[in-house]
Amino acid sequence: MNLSKGIQKSLGPGILLAGAAIGGSHLMSSTTAGARFGFSLVGLILLTNLFKYPFLLVGTRFTASTGKSLLEGFKERNSYYLPLFLIVTLITGTFTIAAVSFVSGVLLTNIPLFSSFPAMDLSIGILGVSGMILVVGKYKALDRISKFLVALLTFLTLFAVGSLFLKGSINESLFTSWLAPEISPWKLSNLIFLIPLMGWMPCPVELCVWPSLWMFSRAKDSKYVPNVREAEFDFNLGYIITVITAILFLTLGAITMYGTGDGMLSGSGVSFAQKLISLYTKSIGEWSKWIIIPASFAAMFSTTITCLDAYPRSISAIQGLMKGTDFGHMDSTAEQNRFQNWMILHIFASFLALLIARSGGIGVKDFVFTAMSGSFLAAPLFAWMAMDTINSNIVPVQNRYGSFLKTLSWIGLFFLIIFSFLFIANSFFGIGLD
Repeated sequence: MNLSKGIQKSLGPGILLAGAAIGGSHLMSSTTAGARFGFSLVGLILLTNLFKYPFLLVGTRFTASTGKSLLEGFKERNSYYLPLFLIVTLITGTFTIAAVSFVSGVLLTNIPLFSSFPAMDLSIGILGVSGMILVVGKYKALDRISKFLVALLTFLTLFAVGSLFLKGSINESLFTSWLAPEISPWKLSNLIFLIPLMGWMPCPVELCVWPSLWMFSRAKDSKYVPNVREAEFDFNLGYIITVITAILFLTLGAITMYGTGDGMLSGSGVSFAQKLISLYTKSIGEWSKWIIIPASFAAMFSTTITCLDAYPRSISAIQGLMKGTDFGHMDSTAEQNRFQNWMILHIFASFLALLIARSGGIGVKDFVFTAMSGSFLAAPLFAWMAMDTINSNIVPVQNRYGSFLKTLSWIGLFFLIIFSFLFIANSFFGIGLD
């Protein structure tokens, strides 16, 4: 089979990762970064994507090289890796699914048909619809829907940015915001925003496991097992899309909202969604809400449905590996039933989290940024696990990381550790608070 045919059959897991990534970090953090600081955080966003790249690539390369999932690699490499991954996944999974479905529901309130419904009720409905799609359609439905949503949101976001530039109504101070923004982001007091931005930019490091697991389902769907080059083409394509859309959302925020970002995430989730859409329509025109609303919702719904698949899939695979009954490749009916049980459990747990949030009056900022911060603080641990596994004797020598990726991995690990310590110092000891 020629390379182009192999690549075509391999496309899927990398695009799914993009669908999971282009959500809270892009729509909320990137947009707010542009609104508060103009273009001054473009460099930090690009660096974060660069430094996380070697860790997120690990799952794809490991599975293409060994025919095993990265979770199997964790188990073989160190007896502590799999339990540690399970503990963090159990803690973050429900909260993250609830958070992204919450933002999806918030965005639906901007559509007249759903404007009279409470955002929390819409969020619960989105969870139910997502679960039904996955239970009935399984991986094939996830693959098709995510590819459509990622293509749609990329096109619509690019169209929105193009419309702004063509209109020409750009704040002149934006041109100086690259180096001298009106409000400097380079203060310790801004870590409370910068850490969540980096936590989900482009996505949490633990998501390196997800493409590894999806590759087995994709191989069954396409009846083709990709080689390393083909699998990495799929991953790189998805990764490039996440980087481009992050810069596009930051650009939208900078052009339409520069100087107004401090109040973007205050108040309720509905308030955030209304501010987001109204500022776009004021800058581009009332017609643009039919571009911005579908793009924003596509970003969050793709994240919701992929997270609802991947967290239960990961936990189910870990259960099989720890019991020694299977490898979590979804080869048997028992594995598929166990996966569905975990998915149903996550749906109900997320329902409960949303209900608690509603009764406690928790806003969109607290809900989502807590999940983002937790992901970043756990990132150094997962980065080390991924780096250690890909460079172990489990992987053929020719597919281990070379000098460039090894160097980038070490730099990225120190980057994650340093910012984690700064965040802890800022949050728990008050260092840098104004």
